[in-house]
Amino acid sequence: MIGAAAYLRAALSQNCVSSVVLTIAIPLGRNDLTHAKFIGIAADCTWHIQICMDEIDWNLVRAFHATADAGSLSAAARKLGLTQPTLSRQVAALEAKLGVTLFERVGKKLIATDVALGLLAHAQNMATAADAMALAAAGSVQDVEGRVTISATDTIAAYVLPDIVARLRREAPQVTVAIVASNSFSDLRRREADIAIRHVRPTEPELIGRLVRETTAHFYASARWIAENGLPASFESISAADLVAFEPVEQFAEHLARIGITVRPDEFRMVSENAVVLWEIVRSGLGVCMMLREIAERTPGIVRLLPDLPGVPVPIWLVSHRELRTSRRVRLVFQILAEELSGEGCVPC
Repeated sequence: MIGAAAYLRAALSQNCVSSVVLTIAIPLGRNDLTHAKFIGIAADCTWHIQICMDEIDWNLVRAFHATADAGSLSAAARKLGLTQPTLSRQVAALEAKLGVTLFERVGKKLIATDVALGLLAHAQNMATAADAMALAAAGSVQDVEGRVTISATDTIAAYVLPDIVARLRREAPQVTVAIVASNSFSDLRRREADIAIRHVRPTEPELIGRLVRETTAHFYASARWIAENGLPASFESISAADLVAFEPVEQFAEHLARIGITVRPDEFRMVSENAVVLWEIVRSGLGVCMMLREIAERTPGIVRLLPDLPGVPVPIWLVSHRELRTSRRVRLVFQILAEELSGEGCVPC
């Protein structure tokens, strides 16, 4: 059978193929091609990519993948924790090594070229493999020290987590707690977070979740707003202009419709995708907002409106990757979060 080196040279010497397969093989005492791992790199038939796999630096591939995913060097640099010039040099180095142009600049954005799009799926496969290795390594750590990243919505992060972090500082002083405050899901499979606090059950088979609490959301206003507008007897007596809405407003209007409240999206006058901003608007006496009961009860000067109106059920899930549950520090932080969020800990509700 053809040898590994000869197979590689033969594959790369073809100028008109729909894909080029770069083969990494480790001979086991024979000249034939033994069991190997394959990394497929798609290329347009007009491209002839000559490359030695021994010289490929994963950091360069990672820089390309992050830039293509983020759409800009600045966003990709923030995601990888690099400076923009460093990331730019890594992308340029990969382009030079491959002998192709991977990105074209259009205004402030980088647009992936056709050849880059062909390579992207394979860079994703490499990233997935690297993430899996990192997860396995992180899961094997038994020290109760190091970094644990917690992802939560902006309101949970701002108003609930500080009390829980205080307990973590007392009981696990060597653990560094990093908080990602975002209303979008962090990708736990790519280690964007170790533990996520979510309001939906995880569906990915690699993730495990624990339902720690069933809570409710209600309408609230400040005592100042009530002094100026009076205590509403029904929802209809609240002006739509006083309703503070979450972006996207169309989705928020649909949520209200499910509980029998009809408001057109164009009727809202105060909107934001940042719930902390909206809550501060309510605290300032400018409007009425729907908020989790636990957060409202932690906020001085806030009054629940329409107590006869049923609350909107909101589940609270703790989610982590299966690989990380073998890490002592992740298990410890997960357990403390579960106790505090369920009401078993010392956080007042």
